[in-house]
Amino acid sequence: MDLVIGPLDLSSHVDEALAVQALAFGLGADEVAVRRHIVLRHMTFPGARALGATSAGRLVGFVYGMPNDRSHWWSAVVEPYLRAEGNDAWLDDSFVITELHVHPHHQNRGIGRALITTITDGAAEPRSILSAIDIDSPARGLYHSLGYQDLARQVVFPSAPKPYAVMGAPLPLRRR
Repeated sequence: MDLVIGPLDLSSHVDEALAVQALAFGLGADEVAVRRHIVLRHMTFPGARALGATSAGRLVGFVYGMPNDRSHWWSAVVEPYLRAEGNDAWLDDSFVITELHVHPHHQNRGIGRALITTITDGAAEPRSILSAIDIDSPARGLYHSLGYQDLARQVVFPSAPKPYAVMGAPLPLRRR
């Protein structure tokens, strides 16, 4: 496979990236429209950056993240759950993985692993945090294999149909 991983101007490629996310995450058109505005706003935050994985000139995966800020919506939602577990210090000096998605036809080929390790390799922060649906899934298996540990479980986000787990790992991420 002619896979290339590199910087992605996510603001310019937001629709292409969200098409991948919609397939990977099972999103409908209404949810994609909401997420489009969120992604565009996120890309204006200090330190926000994105990587894309392309094959044959087509985007097949992407990741984006930024240094965490306790004033951001995500942090405000997860903070009480982390505090209850004694893990709220993870919100400081962390690089948050905001989204990581790979097109279903390209999953299980190491693309997600390459995207997350590459973006965190460039982080100035000593650790990374993220949230994932709190089920036994290939995504959570990937995160565990990279060294992420559960910091809080059964985290409920407004309007999300399923609870999430917040996970954290020291950087650099563990390699196989």
